[in-house]
Amino acid sequence: MSPVRRLGGAIRRTPLLAGLPREVAVLTAIAFCVALGFGILIPVLPVFARTFDVSALEASAVISVFALVRFVTSPLAGGLVDRLGERTVMTSGLLIVAVSSFAAGFSQTYAQLLLLRGVGGLGSSMFTVSAMALLLRVVATEQRGRAAGAFQGGFIIGGVAGPAVGGLVVAWSIRAPFFVYAATLLLAALVAVLFLSRAHLAEREEQVAQGDQNKLEQLRTALRDRAYQAALSTNLITGFVVFGLRSSAVPLFVVEGLGESASISGIGFLIAAGLQTLLLLPAGRMADTEGRRKALLWGTIGTAFGMLVLTAADVAANGWGTPAVAATAMFFIAMAIQGASGAFLGSAPAAVVGDIMGGRRGGIVVATFQMMSDLGAIIGPLVAGLLIDAFDFDWAFAAGAMLAVVAVVFVLRMPETLTRKPSESTDTASEGQ
Repeated sequence: MSPVRRLGGAIRRTPLLAGLPREVAVLTAIAFCVALGFGILIPVLPVFARTFDVSALEASAVISVFALVRFVTSPLAGGLVDRLGERTVMTSGLLIVAVSSFAAGFSQTYAQLLLLRGVGGLGSSMFTVSAMALLLRVVATEQRGRAAGAFQGGFIIGGVAGPAVGGLVVAWSIRAPFFVYAATLLLAALVAVLFLSRAHLAEREEQVAQGDQNKLEQLRTALRDRAYQAALSTNLITGFVVFGLRSSAVPLFVVEGLGESASISGIGFLIAAGLQTLLLLPAGRMADTEGRRKALLWGTIGTAFGMLVLTAADVAANGWGTPAVAATAMFFIAMAIQGASGAFLGSAPAAVVGDIMGGRRGGIVVATFQMMSDLGAIIGPLVAGLLIDAFDFDWAFAAGAMLAVVAVVFVLRMPETLTRKPSESTDTASEGQ
């Protein structure tokens, strides 16, 4: 019996987390705390920046700088994980974001706010990379999909609850969300310190110490693996389509393309988030029982189809003379498809990365995987804006669909990793698979 199973045997869990190590529940709770505070802060951030009498572009930059610093510092975070361990890096990252956010609440100039948000991006990359690396290292192969789904579920539920609570916080003060965000991050750091036992990690590490290798060589080996290439491509479209293009273009499309109120956009995003949350664990279970490749195909094909339906909704609203109610219904259908497919992309790609790591500590491999999502989130809004300005919304949505089709091709050519043994990771990559 593996240490993971032996560890899990004496721990009481909810039915949804039955059979998973305790660390999964702890990391899910941490993800919820982080996302809750972030969801409270993010809608207020541009508004607060505008109080310094800056342009809309400068106000938006306080959001972009966070993602940009996350992207740039992810390799550093991966190196720190390999050198210092997941729990140390995770706790340090959470504290960096907490302190920088608390200080940002006292910002007296725009430059101070921008700088402190950038520092928060460093802490965020440290947390994200270390949490995912730890999650994939402590679970058994047949648990990785469901564990990744539970972890992502914590983020989604916290992200949905955050804006709902945020209205009450902002009513107190426009600076209050910074302090509430800092408090949720401190709570997350406290949970990490108290419940992520170093003894459990050491027990797992003893089994895989002999499998560790030079970290750059480990990355080069992973990059030659077609399964890792598929995971990178799917994470790129997640960042580009979900966090980038969809978040920036859909609210504008609803108001300008469909002629509906902003509340319709909110309903669409709620439908997507609700379906994704409901399907995350079933999708993870499919990845653990029927294979990562099948789950990835469902996710990538669904994403492409959902973007095509959005494209058709814009064409219908502007070119076919379709009644507004029909075009709006197509929008809701597209968001539902996006939410369902997002459940598969929230669990299967991470499970593939865990299979490739084979239980070894692989901070640089996880960091590179995370960087693809950040890269997509950075360039997605830019590409969408250029296409919308030059052509129309349907061009931007079609671009997202085409990128998803490219990811489908990468998934079709990947080998299944669910049955791969840890020792096969390097052999498979060296054979060109």
